[in-house]
Amino acid sequence: MPDRIRHIRPVVSALLLALLAATLGACSGGDFGRTRADMRSDDMHAWLGREATGSLGLKASQFQLTDEERQLRDLAYPTIEPPLSRPAWKSVFGDYKALPSPWRQKIVFDRTMYGRTLIDEPHRSHSSRYAQLIEDVRNDITRFEPFFASAIRVIDLDRKRDASMARVSALSPREKDDAVARMQENSLIVQWVQQCLEQRVSSYRWALERLVIQAPDGMAADADRLIGELAAQTANPPVISQPPYGRAVVSKG
Repeated sequence: MPDRIRHIRPVVSALLLALLAATLGACSGGDFGRTRADMRSDDMHAWLGREATGSLGLKASQFQLTDEERQLRDLAYPTIEPPLSRPAWKSVFGDYKALPSPWRQKIVFDRTMYGRTLIDEPHRSHSSRYAQLIEDVRNDITRFEPFFASAIRVIDLDRKRDASMARVSALSPREKDDAVARMQENSLIVQWVQQCLEQRVSSYRWALERLVIQAPDGMAADADRLIGELAAQTANPPVISQPPYGRAVVSKG
């Protein structure tokens, strides 16, 4: 039996080394939780506009993205993807997927999901849960200004685009439709992010309330302050886009 165990150990060690190498290889070009470099492309977030307009029965634009429009989509995705939505092993392998827009009828916002995931996931101590919550809220605060600065530029350019169409010579119906569709896409992406921020504030508050009940800690005050800061920013965005064709945009949940 001892000889047999000695023969098994090298095999097990080899398998562990192979698994580790595969994991590190999968993460090459990026940190944990980030999409691998070999999975990135300039227009990897272009689907955001198509998903937003498609969910409302509108056609997507066939125009190529401008640099500003591409940046708007790149900055939008981290806020649209729910925090703690990826299992740990998927974060390691840089998982990336398209997400349904909030206008899909089957999408119902659950404000408890983030808090339940935060509390149920294994942590070394309750303070690490508070630390995770604080980090997630702070990340959203950090993303807020760059995204809305980009949104201001894009919407301002769209206003100029809209005004200039009346002066474009021989403007074809196809060109006009694509221009209108692109303006709708950009507007809806801003609204999408706004809804996600409102939902995150609600989720963060629910999570903090449960943490305070289960494990009171002085870190709760810091978390509450940051959530209040994010809520104040979200309630007063520097730009408000208009719904397409006068449709009311309602956040579920």
